[in-house]
Amino acid sequence: MTDLAAAYRRCEDITRRQARNFSYGIRLLPPVKRRALSAVYAMARRIDDIGDGNLPTEDKLALLEQVRADLHHAPPGGEDPVLTALADAARQLPIPLGAFDELIDGCTADAEGRRYETFDELLWYCRCVAGSVGRLSLGVFGTGSGDAAGLADALGVALQLTNILRDVAEDRANGRVYLPGGDLRTFGCTFELRDGRLADPPDRLTALLRFQAARAEQWYRQGLRLLPLLDRRSGACTAAMAGIYHRLLARIAADPLAVTRRRVSLPPREKAWVALRALAGSDV
Repeated sequence: MTDLAAAYRRCEDITRRQARNFSYGIRLLPPVKRRALSAVYAMARRIDDIGDGNLPTEDKLALLEQVRADLHHAPPGGEDPVLTALADAARQLPIPLGAFDELIDGCTADAEGRRYETFDELLWYCRCVAGSVGRLSLGVFGTGSGDAAGLADALGVALQLTNILRDVAEDRANGRVYLPGGDLRTFGCTFELRDGRLADPPDRLTALLRFQAARAEQWYRQGLRLLPLLDRRSGACTAAMAGIYHRLLARIAADPLAVTRRRVSLPPREKAWVALRALAGSDV
């Protein structure tokens, strides 16, 4: 049987090392919620890593279904520290563990190399892989508002659209295209590679990426309405995480072609500054 305190330490370590942008916000939570959200993110990371890994597709799909079975049927007090911590967190807080099924569905689509023709199709994917995490997080934060789940879902979509823009060149090099095929045609882009770089004319790429950034901004406007519905520490946590990605989106919108040259990111000092502003209640 895994020691519970050790299980939570393991989850916090995973979150600190592998979900650095989110860890700035998680640090702002009180201990019970901090440990619980770390357990949620540790499991989400496990699922993401399978979908993004280098195993053959059949092996990825089998592993994802094994995680699904573990989440539904794992006995309490088992040997897996992440499952142990997550089960304990769900006993203390109303965490909707069924949302992990949606995350697994989204990562299954990744493993299968699915592409999206319309924004509605991409929206399904974003809600699976990020909206689900928003709703899981909301179970940790707690709120009595009936609007909160939809707003958490919308904020997750905003963050995922930002991720897609940030990683557009890296994803294409790995054979993945997330931007809707209809949008590519509208802006006259093919996303073909030449010497490892996107071969589309810079003006067309710029227009396409700015259009996508504007779309993501609309989802931030909706999702950030969640903040007043949360208690102070949960709101600060959410504002810190969202604020980092929101500033990242602003950088991409200002220089869209930067994402074709390098991985755009914020320096640690700026992330810490965003977290401090969130704790002080400043706007995201």
